[in-house]
Parts: sequence; structure tokens; C-alpha cells
Amino acid sequence: MKLFTFGEKIKKYDVPVLNEREIRAAAGILFLFAITAFMNAWLIGNLFFLKMFIIGFLFDFLIRLIINPLFAPSMVIGRFLTQNQTVEYVGAPQKRFAWMIGLALAMIMFWLVVIQNSFGPLNLILCISCLTFLFFESAFGICIGCYVYNLLNKEKAQLCPGGVCEVHQKESIQSITGIHVTMVAGLLIILFGAFQWLEIRETKQQIELQKSQAIKPKEDCVVPQWAIDIGHEEMYKLHQCQ
Repeated sequence: MKLFTFGEKIKKYDVPVLNEREIRAAAGILFLFAITAFMNAWLIGNLFFLKMFIIGFLFDFLIRLIINPLFAPSMVIGRFLTQNQTVEYVGAPQKRFAWMIGLALAMIMFWLVVIQNSFGPLNLILCISCLTFLFFESAFGICIGCYVYNLLNKEKAQLCPGGVCEVHQKESIQSITGIHVTMVAGLLIILFGAFQWLEIRETKQQIELQKSQAIKPKEDCVVPQWAIDIGHEEMYKLHQCQ
């Protein structure tokens, strides 16, 4: 196995390939840590875990693109977890392009969050973008960056996960009917109603609790600008100013 290379060359394929099983596992691992770090920053204003994740994410993607994706820590763990599964080959060129997008996002986040110690609307958009990319890759095997690759390159991607690059006829088990859509819409309506009900109930309970305990906000508590920028001024006061 060569140290500095991107993808393995196999005779029956025209392009270098990677193992999609490992890639999806690695994306799932990164998503787990990313969502944990993001929720810490979003809910309680703790940027420590987010900074740690960004540093690790940047290091992981630098290894993927500069040295060899097979030696990136997340890919190594992914290989260990999927070593007994059948290999699913995927074209390496489109993955390289997709990971370049990931590296660019990581570098911007590193500058904004780790170096500048800021957390505002731009950071929020970048975090949600990374979470979206990782989630779609791990949960559905959908590489959003690979779709962008196809839009920008004349030579279309080969060996896409699930054979989506090739034209094929859908099986009956893959069809989506009106009943399917109705069931999903029904669930969304129920969840929306439940959200409204729970929010009203918890707000009332919180107000009653504050009245009973006569909680007074700290006079010297100052809401930081990043909390105001993302619309969490009241939540910050609730958790930090009491």
C-alpha cells in the first residue's frame, strides 16, 4: 500500500476507487462528534468541544487529501468497524472533490471559531452545512459534493454509491405513492402540534417555577454578542444569568 496516493487502482475499473463502506462509517463517526459539539455550542454556549472537533476534523481531512484517505483516523476506525462487510467500490475522483469542499469549510471554521473565538450567523451556516453533508453521506450514502462534481465536470463521476450514476429502471419496491406521502405528512403534522403543545406547557411550568422560587437575574450578567446574533439571548439569560 502506497503512502502518498488517492484511491486504489483495480484492473476492472477505469478510475481509482475507495471503499464506500469505510467512507460512510467515517462520516457517521464524524457526524456523531460534530452534532455533540454543535449542540454544546448552540444550547449552552460552550465552544470548547466545537473547537476540539474542528481541529480534529481539519487534521483528518488534511490527511485524506494530502497523504492518503486510508490513513485518516476516521477512515481507519471506519475500516475496523466494516472489515467484515462486503466491499462496495466507489470512484475516488468525485470523493476527492467532495472532501476538498469539506476541507475548505474546516479551514474557514478553524479561523473563525478556533483563532477568532467567534460564533455568529456565518459559523452557524457552515456548521449546519457540514452536519448536512455528513448526515446524508452516513445515513443515505448520498454524497452532495459528488453531485456538485457532476455539475462542474464534463467527465461524469463513475462508480457512484448505489449505482446512481448509471441509468436504471426503478423496481416496484422503490416506488413512492400518494399513501407514502400522506403518512409522512401526517407524522409531520402530529410532530408540529406536539411541539406547540409541549412548548406552551413547558413555558408555563417554567414561569410558575420562577415565581415560586423568586429567581432574580444576576445584575452583572452580560449577554455576549454571539448569543444575540443567533437569536439565543433569552436562552442565554435563562441558563447563565440565574
